Amino acid sequence: MAEHEQVHEHVRVAVIGSGFGGLGAAVRLRREGITDFVVLERAGSVGGTWRDNSYPGCACDVPSHLYSFSFAPNSEWPRTFSGQEHIRAYLEHVADTFGLRPHLRFDSEVKRMAWDTEQLRWEIETVRGTLTADVVVSATGPLSDPKVPDIPGLDTFPGKVFHSARWDHDYDLAGQRVAMIGTGASAIQIVPSIQPKVDRLTLFQRTPAWVMPRVDRAISGAERALHRALPATTKLRRGLLWGIRELQVQAFTKHPNELGFVEQIAKRNMGAAIKDPALRAKLTPDYRIGCKRILLSSTYYPALAKPNVDVVASGLSEVRGSTLVAADGTEAEADAIVFGTGFHVTDMPIAERVVGADGRTLAETWKGGMEALRGGTAAGFPNFMTVIGPNTGLGNSSMILMIESQLNYLADYLRQLNVLGGRTALDPRPAAVRNWNHRVQERMKRTVWNTGGCTSWYLDASGRNTTVWPGTTAEFRRETRRVDLAEYQVLRPAPAQVGARAAEADTGADAEVSA
Repeated sequence: MAEHEQVHEHVRVAVIGSGFGGLGAAVRLRREGITDFVVLERAGSVGGTWRDNSYPGCACDVPSHLYSFSFAPNSEWPRTFSGQEHIRAYLEHVADTFGLRPHLRFDSEVKRMAWDTEQLRWEIETVRGTLTADVVVSATGPLSDPKVPDIPGLDTFPGKVFHSARWDHDYDLAGQRVAMIGTGASAIQIVPSIQPKVDRLTLFQRTPAWVMPRVDRAISGAERALHRALPATTKLRRGLLWGIRELQVQAFTKHPNELGFVEQIAKRNMGAAIKDPALRAKLTPDYRIGCKRILLSSTYYPALAKPNVDVVASGLSEVRGSTLVAADGTEAEADAIVFGTGFHVTDMPIAERVVGADGRTLAETWKGGMEALRGGTAAGFPNFMTVIGPNTGLGNSSMILMIESQLNYLADYLRQLNVLGGRTALDPRPAAVRNWNHRVQERMKRTVWNTGGCTSWYLDASGRNTTVWPGTTAEFRRETRRVDLAEYQVLRPAPAQVGARAAEADTGADAEVSA
């Protein structure tokens, strides 16, 4: 079947998004024997954030062998920390290897989906047509919709403006005066990549980041040959990487003061490249390391020390033509502005398009803060699961571990529906959702993300941490191994509807068989 054909009128499962979460869900469905599903993707290819983020220097800050599916090991990673192009190629390989192409529906952005309380299914409207599904898996991810701050006067800027996740490769930065807005994970990769070619680079830094050395190297041919010949060595390598990070978790979640020695390593990393005391002062954070995501780079600080780079220790507050004005009054001239200002994480746009059983959108339900049972299911939204949902993020390890745990939960969720039989839906009990999130938030109180003295993208508008998981990945896997039906309401059609459908089935039996 061609990838761009009209989607089925009705499917068992509809998956939204074809990044790691969406492709992982698709593989798991096939492994569970479910082939009646589609993957709805708004773009023209798979890859998710690794398709959209193609800025210079884009790479992962999690080791390659850990940032890949356990069921799809890759013996050919070229570096210990692989670049965007290699990760995207890996996802294309997964789509091919596991036979996912017939299920992919590209250029099929979801405009709206609503729960049909009578039919117990989801009605999904896409830009290419409509379909219905018994179950929806939302795998759009938290890093999919760029966030650009509302800067007064930005519309008057005569030059080029784009976000790091929407890089304009047709625009040549060589010889230009470039303003980089933000100092997050994208910015510290972009700055050293473009610094040698631009005339002037001005970095607007609202908050300095803690930056640790990036111990990256090429993986030798001998290592790759060993992994090909003995697949168990790939598994061992992954296991060691996982174990080291599991041991680090307690420092983040229970004993933040133990992170002081890590700060000393980061300061030495800075001091090796930044000799100017004034610049060092600008770049030294005043919060506990780990409160914001710890960044990895061995080239960021050396780039900032170059004579064509200026660091403005203040955020961008106004644009006056080609003049950029910082909150502290500093002015800089620019020909291009690059925003490295992150994504809509705690206010995911997909939530505005999902309408639940009571007619409210998921965004309205989450107005006071995102919350979901075991990070995946929300009360009032039956047979709907979010992969990388509330409080499933990590501050020190691989999100693929969390995704695979959620896929275990998805698999058992579908098994429970099959055991219950007939047209059935599961809706999380509000009390179960509240209890789960109370436990999570109580554990969050002592973590570095809440006590470290910073404001991060982990926190929502009310200051509540709805993003990070306050425990180990092993704990989360245990919590999501099975679906507890006591935490759900079992929904079935009303008796009259069941009778009507039975009569309809009798009269249309021949047509159904011939179809």
